[in-house]
Amino acid sequence: MSGWAPGGTLASNVEVTAATVQRGDIIQLGGKACRVSDLFQLPQGAKQLLFESGELLTMHARTRLATVRMQRRR
Repeated sequence: MSGWAPGGTLASNVEVTAATVQRGDIIQLGGKACRVSDLFQLPQGAKQLLFESGELLTMHARTRLATVRMQRRR
């Protein structure tokens, strides 16, 4: 599903893994929307995500999460 968001961006739902997650992705955890502000590569294909709120989440290589990705249209 996708839709237009304010500011000329396109919001789309995407399933991400540790290999495909990006800065700016919005992941809903425990009913709270968390935006990824930084990523750190860990051994065996895992990544540690730092959210704007300061919270950390470790994604293992096989973890799959639903996220909202904002893409600017030119």
